Amino acid sequence: MMMDGKKELSSEQHTLYIESIPEEKKVIDKEKNIYKIIPKHRRYRVYLGKFFELKKGLHSVFNGLREASSKDYLELMINSGGGLVNEGQQFYNLIQEKFYKRTVSYLDNKGYSMGALLFCMADKRVIYAYSDLMFHTYSHGSRGKGGEVKTHVEHTSKKLEQFFYDLIVKQGFLSDEEFEQMIIGQDYWMDAKELCKRGIATHVIIEGEEITAKEYLKKLKEAKKSKKAK
Repeated sequence: MMMDGKKELSSEQHTLYIESIPEEKKVIDKEKNIYKIIPKHRRYRVYLGKFFELKKGLHSVFNGLREASSKDYLELMINSGGGLVNEGQQFYNLIQEKFYKRTVSYLDNKGYSMGALLFCMADKRVIYAYSDLMFHTYSHGSRGKGGEVKTHVEHTSKKLEQFFYDLIVKQGFLSDEEFEQMIIGQDYWMDAKELCKRGIATHVIIEGEEITAKEYLKKLKEAKKSKKAK
């Protein structure tokens, strides 16, 4: 559906909105009169639910995303309890192919399992005061003859553990020791403060303003001191 320069594509669990953004002048340093011209581009905004599509509507969303140019950028609005890793990997592939270094994710309001991994794929990661996230290992099943099951499980485990490791540990969100515990069953639940401390969140939206994670932690510390002083 196309209206007023905006396009909407929906699947069973996710919705994509495409909007044309006109050229704009962004202030870099007002005192020195330094500006940056941001050329006309398109904003691709995806609202994401569960990663468990059973219908072909997801093809329309993926095809719409693949029409992006090198000037366009992607926003991921995540409120997901998780789901199929394979589907999440398709989004990862799209980011690598069409939106590399031009992706922003918003944890609005939760990201568990695959939802947490998708949040970690973005360059800029924005949360709110009551956003929460959970990392845990994958669930997997296999059927067939004994040897087939064994080789399938070994292959899948190796591939998925590397995928998880690259997104979580290589970026410093969990330590190697924590990751090892996660693989054998440990869940890691994190609130806004923990997300900022670990660097998982880069920015926080609070009181109508977007601030850095560092500034948010400072605000929390000051609020705690003020509370103790009373």
